Amino acid sequence: MFSETPRVESFTMRFVQDAPEEGAPRLTHAWHGIIMRVRTNENRAFKNVGDALTFISQYVDLGDAAHLGSRGIALPSGELELEKSARGLESPLRIQTLGGFRVWRNGSEVNTAAWNRGKALQLFQFLVTSRRNPQHKEQIIDQLWPELDAPAGDRDFRVALNAIYRALEPERQARAQSRFVKRYDLAYGLDLEQIWVDANAFEQQVALANQFPTDQLTHAIEHFRAAVEMYAGEYLPERRYEDWSSAERERLETLAVATMTILANLLTVSTPLESLRLTQRALSIDPVWEDAYRVQMRAYLQLGNRPLALRTFQKCGEVLEREFGIQPLPETRALHEQIKRE
Repeated sequence: MFSETPRVESFTMRFVQDAPEEGAPRLTHAWHGIIMRVRTNENRAFKNVGDALTFISQYVDLGDAAHLGSRGIALPSGELELEKSARGLESPLRIQTLGGFRVWRNGSEVNTAAWNRGKALQLFQFLVTSRRNPQHKEQIIDQLWPELDAPAGDRDFRVALNAIYRALEPERQARAQSRFVKRYDLAYGLDLEQIWVDANAFEQQVALANQFPTDQLTHAIEHFRAAVEMYAGEYLPERRYEDWSSAERERLETLAVATMTILANLLTVSTPLESLRLTQRALSIDPVWEDAYRVQMRAYLQLGNRPLALRTFQKCGEVLEREFGIQPLPETRALHEQIKRE
């Protein structure tokens, strides 16, 4: 039944994660993971715990609901492992970079105060940004603290690195090898076998979606939806004005807008309202993404709202003229003419 109700497993995992501990007052607990939209064949939202329990009990064995605080929900093993992998639930270190920076060590969030020094947090975020390519120490110092001379830069680097070790591995013995930060001679990087990064998971979902042929669009749509759900916002918004983060931010932003637009296009006929929501989100990120305007025009037409379809073309033209001094592409103009004739 999971195949007929995509994202039920995601909802259930959130339900389990956010269930109160034994003895906690259930009615006053926030239950952040429950009062959320769930993707099924129809969008659902729950206003209380009882409704949520009734819904997910159709798909999984809840057992004794009184033991939810002990995490007594049983998911099919294959679905559970897939969800754990996608969310990094078994990784020793989980890092959120999209929409805000957060770190969890063995399931517990690393408090901001644990970093002790601003340069330690900055250095770690730099290592996350260059996670696929270890960087030479001198390059790191030049990128982060170009105003420092060589001795001062080397000193601040060592102090910041030790602060990272204390924040992430407080039990680590002095001079012991770090579990998460690896040294390659004079270069430093992260051990991604030990670390889950949401940006990587987002890209993996897009890659999985693109692997499915056109006769398996249902599976592609599910992975595209998972990717869009993972893109919680811009990459490291706290470092928006730092040059070393801009390329990664722009790369992920472009991939996100493209993914939203592709998914919106795939859903135009079946769920035009969701298609509109996706294109609106894409255009809020990049107002000149012309493909999104075309998909939006088709979605409005699918809903029978010809005036809004025509108005979307007008807005597209105004934005492109204002930003670049150009007209919409021929395919956009052709769609506009088609809508006018209908």
